[in-house]
Amino acid sequence: MSAALRRERILDIIRGSCHDGAPVSASKLAADLEVSRQVIVGDVALLRAQGHDIVATARGYMMTQLVQAGHFVAKVACCHDSHEAQAELCTVVDLGATVINVIVEHELYGEIIGRLNLGSRDDVEQFVTQCEHSNMKLLSELSGGVHLHTLACRDKAHFDQVQQVLQAKGYLLVE
Repeated sequence: MSAALRRERILDIIRGSCHDGAPVSASKLAADLEVSRQVIVGDVALLRAQGHDIVATARGYMMTQLVQAGHFVAKVACCHDSHEAQAELCTVVDLGATVINVIVEHELYGEIIGRLNLGSRDDVEQFVTQCEHSNMKLLSELSGGVHLHTLACRDKAHFDQVQQVLQAKGYLLVE
């Protein structure tokens, strides 16, 4: 299979995964297409450079179609210890919202964004498990627990509800 054909196949697979909302890992793509994971990473980089809107999450690749027409997208400022991250994320998804990303301000690099795309408790548990098994630190640990999340909600009232619950649980950054 030529490189161009392989990249088309990668696009097809990632686009197909949008229907069930599950990201596709580079390892799975590599196994399906019988190439190394590094070849897949390079192919995806080239596809992105060509303008394809592919995002890499901790769980794999997906197309940026999470925020569909009719969703209200806004940011919340949070501050808490790393051991509260799972509870914070579960609070959001249990209320039916999606955590699109986490954003921290870094002294050297400026704004750092980590794509999450967490829409269910299952997603949160996979993310937390992956974090624990990889011994990686959360981005919020770089900023003393202060971070932003971009949320996708049904509408403004839904976003307000999510904010109120996060505030009641002490996860929101207060002035």
